[in-house]
Amino acid sequence: MPGSEKITISIDRGGTFTDVHAIVPGLPDIILKLLSVDPGHYQDAPTEGIRQILELVTGESHPRGKPLKLDRIGSLRMGTTVATNALLERKGARSVLLTTKGFRDLLKIGDQSRPNIFDLSMARPGVLPEQVVEVNERVVPCHPLADKDCFTEARIVEGTTGEKFRVVKELDVEELRPVLQRLKEQGYQSLSVALVHSFAYPEHERQIGELAQSMGFSVTLSSKLQPMIKVVPRGMSAAADAYLTPVIKTYIDSISDSFEGGLEKQHECRFEFMQSDGGLVDFRRFSGLKAILSGPAAGVVGFAATSWDPTEKTPVIGFDMGGTSTDVSRFDGHLEHVFGSKVAGVLIQSPQLDINTVAAGGGSILSWRNGLFYVGPESASAHPGPACYRKGGPLTVTDANLFLGRLLPQYFPHIFGPNEDQPLDLEVTTNLFNELTQKINTERKEKGQSKFTAEEVALGFLKVADESMARPIRNLTEARGFETASHHLACFGGAGGQHACTVAASLGISRIIIHKFSSVLSAYGLALAEVVKESQEPVSTDYSTSHSTLEKRFDGLKEAATDDMKTQGFAADQVRHELYLNLRYEGSDTSLMILKPEDDSDFLEEFRARHRREFGFNSDRPVLVDDIRVRTIASSKVREEKSPLVQLREATLKDVTNGPDDTSKAYFDGYSERIDTPVYPLNKLDKNTRIHGPAVIIDETQTVVVAPNAVASILETCIVIDLKELPGDSAVEAASSGIDPIRLTIFGHRFMSIAEQMGRTLQKTSVSTNIKERLDFSCALFSPDGGLVANAPHVPVHLGSMQFAVRYQHQKWLGNLKDGDVLVANHPSCGGTHLPDITVITPVFDRPGGTEIMFYVASRGHHADIGGILPGSMPPKSTELWQEGAAIEGDKIVTNGIFDEERMMELLVHKPAQYPGCSGARCVSDNLSDLKAQIAANTRGITLIQALFAEYGVETVQKYMYAIQVTAETAVRNLLKDLHKKFGGQPLEAVDYMDDGTPIKLKVTINGDDGSATFDFAGTGPEVYGGWNAPIAITHSAIIYCLRCMINADMPLNQGCLAPINIEVPSPSILSPTKSAAVVGGNVVTSQRITDVVLKAFRACAASQGCCNNLTFGTNSKTDPETGKTIPGFGYYETIAGGSGAGPTWNGESGIHVHMTNTRITDPEILEKRYPTLLRQFTLREGSGGKGDHPGGDGVVRDIEFLSPMEVSILSERRVYRPYGLEGGEDAQPGLNLWVTKDVDTGAERVVNIGGKNTVSMKTHDRIVINTAGGGGWGAAASA
Repeated sequence: MPGSEKITISIDRGGTFTDVHAIVPGLPDIILKLLSVDPGHYQDAPTEGIRQILELVTGESHPRGKPLKLDRIGSLRMGTTVATNALLERKGARSVLLTTKGFRDLLKIGDQSRPNIFDLSMARPGVLPEQVVEVNERVVPCHPLADKDCFTEARIVEGTTGEKFRVVKELDVEELRPVLQRLKEQGYQSLSVALVHSFAYPEHERQIGELAQSMGFSVTLSSKLQPMIKVVPRGMSAAADAYLTPVIKTYIDSISDSFEGGLEKQHECRFEFMQSDGGLVDFRRFSGLKAILSGPAAGVVGFAATSWDPTEKTPVIGFDMGGTSTDVSRFDGHLEHVFGSKVAGVLIQSPQLDINTVAAGGGSILSWRNGLFYVGPESASAHPGPACYRKGGPLTVTDANLFLGRLLPQYFPHIFGPNEDQPLDLEVTTNLFNELTQKINTERKEKGQSKFTAEEVALGFLKVADESMARPIRNLTEARGFETASHHLACFGGAGGQHACTVAASLGISRIIIHKFSSVLSAYGLALAEVVKESQEPVSTDYSTSHSTLEKRFDGLKEAATDDMKTQGFAADQVRHELYLNLRYEGSDTSLMILKPEDDSDFLEEFRARHRREFGFNSDRPVLVDDIRVRTIASSKVREEKSPLVQLREATLKDVTNGPDDTSKAYFDGYSERIDTPVYPLNKLDKNTRIHGPAVIIDETQTVVVAPNAVASILETCIVIDLKELPGDSAVEAASSGIDPIRLTIFGHRFMSIAEQMGRTLQKTSVSTNIKERLDFSCALFSPDGGLVANAPHVPVHLGSMQFAVRYQHQKWLGNLKDGDVLVANHPSCGGTHLPDITVITPVFDRPGGTEIMFYVASRGHHADIGGILPGSMPPKSTELWQEGAAIEGDKIVTNGIFDEERMMELLVHKPAQYPGCSGARCVSDNLSDLKAQIAANTRGITLIQALFAEYGVETVQKYMYAIQVTAETAVRNLLKDLHKKFGGQPLEAVDYMDDGTPIKLKVTINGDDGSATFDFAGTGPEVYGGWNAPIAITHSAIIYCLRCMINADMPLNQGCLAPINIEVPSPSILSPTKSAAVVGGNVVTSQRITDVVLKAFRACAASQGCCNNLTFGTNSKTDPETGKTIPGFGYYETIAGGSGAGPTWNGESGIHVHMTNTRITDPEILEKRYPTLLRQFTLREGSGGKGDHPGGDGVVRDIEFLSPMEVSILSERRVYRPYGLEGGEDAQPGLNLWVTKDVDTGAERVVNIGGKNTVSMKTHDRIVINTAGGGGWGAAASA
């Protein structure tokens, strides 16, 4: 062995392959690639990799199965997918959650949203703990608006944030001892503890943890794991840690057995794992939660360390393309972290690298549906794999690259076929592409369209794949205020090099960096990583008054972390700290984790600069500190590399002189036929040589495609590819030319991406709980006449209704709008639904300052209060529209770029207050802030549309805008033709009843020849003297939603969906009320009943809870009798989950929002911090779902105690008529709303049924208990 220095071995254990990288002093680096699972040859891939490295380096035999000596190894570093796979496959340890009494189903209900709004099964991943134990304890914040006499007997404590809390119920920890003993006897070893408000008052969790540990349990405390507000993600994180840590420990123990004396005795060899935050940690401290992104995190560290130039400071986008998915991330000198993400259905509240995953990779399946090219999201996986793998698999992205000559079988491992010794099968791939091309051309011939060649089809799929991968990159950069084109693209992963040039070109990026170890960059990144310790504490203070306090807390965290690093063997001069404050404006929930600037400038200055860049504005509100964080880093890199740009600057580049080893007949965009493309093995290319594209560069583990007009520079550690304009068909098309389905698919992605980015802007810039937390908003693009073009998947009831509002305003203001004008409206007769949903509409002109409207963009958000007779503006007993608040038929909110605040005050405050018993908007500052956020969202949409104009030309964009609507129409017609056959051409009929007995009746007649249908609501009841009339737009929304659900495939959702549909609604009626009718509940209760009736007619599924359970509470402004100051009123609004209906192949889901809404529920800790309330119970309502072969889902119980007097309103349905079952399934239980109070004479508890729609003046300590309905069952239940 050369020299006496020790080896560094870095191992990335993936799901399919394990990559091994070794740095051996005096020798070239060693790279190995092993199958992660190969029981015929070895038990553990990382151990096998270490064994092979030792044999290669020492020349000595190390037999398999014999424990290895690690005396030659100085450092072992590993990234692993063990935790990720256990989470995805639900193969973690048996575990138990301990949580506050009344919250046993907290993790099951979660935020009550469903993951896919168009999936009728509404399936969610199961929760991780097998059992839940409720702990009889309770802590509540001391709210400034709570009655002073509230809980006077309760002990007041100061939390770690400095805030005061009342211990309403003291913990008797000994009560838990027999419970824990029973769990121990049942075989449980792992517990998680998540108590309400433990992030700030962790004492009760600490006591439980001490008891459980003394009894032999492994315990995860949420307050210790990540002390941040929001008990739901904190509880899920703690549960995930308890579920996964035993798996990690078992895995480490299995590795330990492979070494002489085990790992504990390897004092000369550091053994560390990569954590999700991009830092290494000693194996003894490696836990389940920190392991979830272990593998991908190492890749981010790898590209960051090998692609970033600290002098030039050009930010880098990481593009990691694998077999089933692609990960994208960003680096600008510091690793970027997020503190809230969802992995495998589990909300994770822990520092993780900001890695965005898209379901597009080499194994993504290619398909042709409804005239569009689809890539994924389904994957061929490893088995059967792509068609070329010789296992009968489908066409995939890998097949397209093979067919087009970009992957070369002779250079790919010969591991396929029955004996695993054959190359990739080009013949079967070619045959399948020819068959698919023939199918596509047959359809195109029927429409009089030109034919495609098989090469054009394959290339089309690659273009669509490139766009689907570019979309999350745009979201990662542009949504945060960065220009995508100003980045470099670092490509790695097995398939990254094949798509690097085309993805970069679609993003406008001109330089690509591909490291020589790019196919094993996660393993190499481990060698470049450092040991990290995260320290974080909650804070609740005004930044401007807390500088000295914050400095002291920083010093305390730094000192403790430095001492910890010393115990791990690091000297003080090896340790550095990054200091962060989690800052937000008062009244906003959007906090930004701000790193202290290197020039020692103020946190506040950095916060304001970042806030303006990401959100486009700053506020004059105070800046609050939520958390203080110290990231402590101990230098442990074993290698430093020159950046690629330094290598470029130092190199004298010459064109390659040696000829290629081979030539491939490859097909590229912009060429009419295949062209001869030179093939160069990387190991035969001299350093500092230059290759002009087209070319293919290969080595043992990767293929790099250099596009025509691109230039690849071969440097010491990497390949740098510089792009000129790539050849291809012109972006600008003649208006008269035909529709290219490839480009049509790409435009579908681009339009949807614009709507999504508008939504992100609105969520970030708004201040209200409804929009920011509950996500009660929608953003969309519309054609010049107001037809829906693209709507991000936000709130379903908005899907078909917003276009009514846009069309009305288009007609009203025709010829009177200029660039810089913005409209606002909410009136139900003008395309609105109910008054709290305010729509902001902005015209998009052909150019800045232009005169011709080419698009409209619009955003609709639910405002918590817009005046009327009750706080919250959701009066359950309204009978006239004016009682429900401000009604705006259409006004200019912005004229020539100037926000008209005076006019908005008139519309929101003064006008509604003129009516008897009514108030204006009770917190108008929030209304104005949210309206400005909606304007900002529209502005973002305009910017992105005009970028499309610049790229493709106005005529081309408009042509595809209309074409994408035709595609949706085709999909709906095909569905209706299939349904006509299924039901034998018979009319489909259904009827259901509102709780007041009003019928909603439907007859659907389908024309099987052309796929059109008439939805006739004749027989539906008249307009009601109440607030649950539904404007006509809502019926259209319900129909478009149901059609999209029944198609059950990814497709554009736009005006084209309704083109084959004739909707006939009697007028006036409950579904088409007169202009002055009350409509507040039509949007939230009647819409659900319409949906149930449509789905019942098609026999699609049983009835769901049929309601949104709209709860509002609040107060009017009042004068403090002691100070004389005005105490502003407030309004709070939430909708509450219930049970979903079962279907022919699925059980109903419990505690979930159904059909026409998908808004989140406010986290209990946020609710109690903001409002004088105590949430007593939030659990599933067991047994409320209908029985059946497939049972319906259960509703929930939500019990809220009020700590000061306030007006409380409930607007709900399904309190009389039960949600029905189908095909023999039983009906579900109806809902029930209870008021719990005390008799004024006796003081005894009174429980009063307040019906489905009512308002109650609650006294202090009164409670409202909402029992929501379940979902109906499907099919007769089997007899016992």
